[in-house]
Amino acid sequence: MAYETLELKVENKIARLSLNRPEVLNAMNPIFWQDMASAFMEIDDTPAARVVVLDGNGRHFTSGLDLASFSSISGRGEEIEDSRRRDKLRRHILELQGSFTAIEQCRVPVLAAIHGACIGGGIDLTSACDMRYCTEDAFFSIHETNIGLTADVGTLQRMPKLIPDGLVRELTFTGRRMQAAEAMSCGYVNQVHGDKDAMMTAVMELAAEIASKSPVAVTGSKEMLNYGKDHSIADGLNYVATWNASMLLSEDLAKAIAAQAQKTTAEFDDLEPAPRSVVRS
Repeated sequence: MAYETLELKVENKIARLSLNRPEVLNAMNPIFWQDMASAFMEIDDTPAARVVVLDGNGRHFTSGLDLASFSSISGRGEEIEDSRRRDKLRRHILELQGSFTAIEQCRVPVLAAIHGACIGGGIDLTSACDMRYCTEDAFFSIHETNIGLTADVGTLQRMPKLIPDGLVRELTFTGRRMQAAEAMSCGYVNQVHGDKDAMMTAVMELAAEIASKSPVAVTGSKEMLNYGKDHSIADGLNYVATWNASMLLSEDLAKAIAAQAQKTTAEFDDLEPAPRSVVRS
């Protein structure tokens, strides 16, 4: 499927999804949010996609929300009774949130490869990914505060689970830039690379390693890690016991054990696409 604001390629079990509005620094216009939700539905429906690498084309990863489209999001100027306009806006915001929740809910790992600016919505986007990698020139800014907004698409909910709460508050209240070295030291990114080429080489190698593992094991591990963020240890242990009671005795387990014993590389079948009750156009 072709997208107006994104570029999606699936090769060697890796889905590479690139933000593709380089002429406006990958600013997020209304079509972008629809494209993002559709792209992750397509990835989930593509058995050959075992891992996702999310990057940006052009000079920067993303400059965040396309402010030229803000009036269409806010509903200003519409001849609608005030409470109904606000209800419409609330539902619109929830829809935008769903575009990034789709990343978190994607059954395979999503690796963000960030270069240059990662501003505003870029934080919402990357905080929903499983891992983050960046270049030395990358910087991160919760820019919404600087333009009189409260970040509302996931930054303030996900970032405190990734880095110290006090640092999240400082970045939020000031809107200042967090440079790559600080992002690395606080744990927001896993690694910093000299330039985009070096970063993409390293991230694609890591993605290939993940793609070589049992997709049953990888998707189960992501499910457990996500569940554990919002549940107690006891709840998580109970869930994984139930999960493995149904998934443990798989063909992948036998293949992996045999390959280790024989010092060979196991080849695993792809996952099946999820059945859809709604047909996309």
